[in-house]
Formats: sequence, C-alpha cells, structure tokens
Amino acid sequence: MTEEWQAGRLDSDLDGVGFDTLAVRAGQQRSPEGEHSEAIYPTSSYVFRTAADAAARFAGEVPGNVYSRYTNPTVRAFEERIAALEGAEQAVATSSGMSAILAMVMSLCSGGDHVLVSRSVFGSTISLFEKYLKRFGVQVDYVPLADLQAWSAACKPNTKLLFVESPSNPLAELVDIAALAEIAHGKGALLAVDNCFCTPALQQPLKLGADLVMHSATKYIDGQGRSMGGVVAGKAELMKEVVGFLRTAGPTLSPFNAWIFLKGLETLRVRMQAHCASSQQLAEWLEQQPGIEHVYYSGLPSHPQHELAKRQQSGFGAVVSFEVKGGKDAAWRFIDATRVISITTNLGDTKTTIAHPATTSHGRLSPAERASAGIRDNLIRVAVGLEDIVDLKADLARGLAAL
Repeated sequence: MTEEWQAGRLDSDLDGVGFDTLAVRAGQQRSPEGEHSEAIYPTSSYVFRTAADAAARFAGEVPGNVYSRYTNPTVRAFEERIAALEGAEQAVATSSGMSAILAMVMSLCSGGDHVLVSRSVFGSTISLFEKYLKRFGVQVDYVPLADLQAWSAACKPNTKLLFVESPSNPLAELVDIAALAEIAHGKGALLAVDNCFCTPALQQPLKLGADLVMHSATKYIDGQGRSMGGVVAGKAELMKEVVGFLRTAGPTLSPFNAWIFLKGLETLRVRMQAHCASSQQLAEWLEQQPGIEHVYYSGLPSHPQHELAKRQQSGFGAVVSFEVKGGKDAAWRFIDATRVISITTNLGDTKTTIAHPATTSHGRLSPAERASAGIRDNLIRVAVGLEDIVDLKADLARGLAAL
C-alpha cells in the first residue's frame, strides 16, 4: 500500500469542493485496512514505538495520539468535518452542548472578565452562567438579542465575550451577526454564536464575522435522537485553549458518539431542507387557526426579522413555537391531546417533538427570568421532524380541538 493510502485522502483533495461533499468526505483518514465507512476507535490509550516516542508525543513535540480524553481518531474525524462545514480552522468536540459552552468560557475567560449573554438563550445556559460561572468571578449581564444599541452600551472595558443563540430557543429571535461582530471587535471582545438551530447547512456564523461557533451535536447534527455531544469551532489560536481545558477537565466525546455524528453529517443538508419545508407549511397553517394567539417562525412574513433571516440564513429552521389561548392549562391540554408527536424536550430528531418550555427547558428559571426571555405559560414549542405533513397537521388539530 502507498503512504498516501495508509494516511487516507490528502486534505488538498477536498480543496474547493461543495458543502455536501465535505459533509460526506471531510476528515476521513483510512487505515491500512481500507475501510470505506469511517472506523471507530474505542480505545482509551495508545502504544508508543519507544519511550522517546512517548515522551515526544506527551510533550507535543511530534503529532500523534496520546490519550483518548483529548486525542482519538474517530473524534478527530468528526472535528475536522464540522470545522470544514463551518469554515473554521479547528473544532473541538465535547460530551454535550452544555459542556461545549463550559469549555469555551473556562478556556477563554478568567475571573474578573465580563461576558454579555443574550436574554433569549436555553434555560440551562442561563443556569450555567448564573449558578456556576459567576462563582469563579466571571461577570455576566444579559442583553435583548436583537437590540444592537443595547449590546454596544452594555460592553465594559473588561468585556471578553458576547454569546448569543441565533435563532434563539424557542422563539426564533435573530441578531444581525455581522453587525454584532463589528460591535464586539470594536470593544476588543469575541463573539460566540450557538448555531444549533440552523446548523452549518443553513447558516455559517464565522463567515459573518463571529469568532466562535458552537453546537449541541445532540440535535440536528445527529438528527435521530441517538447520542449526546457538543462542539465548538473557530480559529486554531482560540481552539488551542479549548483543547487545553479538554485535556485537563475531560468533558470528552466518546468515539462511538463521534461516529454517529459523522454519519449524521452525511445527510445534514437534505434533512434540514425537509425539516424546513414542513416547518414552513405548519407555521403558515397554525397562523390561520382560531385557537392560536401568535406563531413564532422566521419564515413567516409576520416575523419581525423575516428579512434578516432571509439575508443571513439559507433556510428558516425546524422549530415552530406558538401561543395558545387560555394559559398553561390550555397549553397542557393541547400537548396531551396529540397522539403522533412525541412529548419530549429534545429537538433535531426525525420524529417531531412537542414541549411546554415554561415548565421544561426553561422551568428552572425564575418567573422574572422567563418573562425577560419572553417565555409565557401559554407557549408551546414544536420541533418539526420528517413525518408526513398531513399527519402532523392532523395531530396538531387534535390539540386545537382540546382548546
């Protein structure tokens, strides 16, 4: 076998290829066995040729695997593939989306640094900053996601990081990423974007000026509700710090889960296109129903940031949230009346899910925090899967009838 075959395809072979080719091919390094699908390397440690080889690898003087807490061939393949799709120099995979946020902040911020977070973020993200990171002296303030003037005004001399979800969970709010990146860089800060709802198939924040992008790979990157994982990506200089945290603290992605995510990426764009098509139909249909007070979906012309969504995304995503008439009791009746849709808080699955954010994903927030984030008791979130659209409408009609 040739040396090139043993090492797999050279990176230069993929220069200039399209997104879907990268989603299928990037990051794969074939072993001498010549496997077509990516291999899984379920090993904790690696054998070195000599004591000197071991010392050189541990010191970082020569490349190679050291210990699977932070170097594993399957995990590395996933990291290289997601980096290619996001247009990043490097990506670092973690055990969950929340651990990706933790690794990012712990790597890049110190006690006394100031972090600005959008009010419209996942409830656990707020809990992470409020209950844990503040204990170590990280200062945190919250800003309305779309208000660029508020972001600029809230920056301080010690502001190190701006963190946003765009689109947000669950109201599909957006921020002009390019404009916010200019504000952050003008203040000497970094901009990090949670791109979980769009994935790189619909939006690439780094190309819009963001410094860091992160995902809960548990969602659309997996795509079938099988595995937990996360990833953060950006310039290699920044990722070097994240690797250092991972090496020490160990919120590590397993090789098997990395392999699942590699397989998920192969179908990412076609899945997202199908998700978006059904979501658009459901959002338009829900907006016409008498029991619905308001529908939150950026694909609707009624959405206040519809034009921004068209400009910085290539699709509107697969999460449709709406408020029903009658408060929490009515929302619960609506949810309980469904028969096909799964009552669960996960999203990004082939199976459509339905949830009550005020008592689940955002249930640990105080009433004031929920109100600030726009999470009302009559709000329902539907993460649209890949079932027949006729059946999804029929199931939601059961919920409407329960009102």
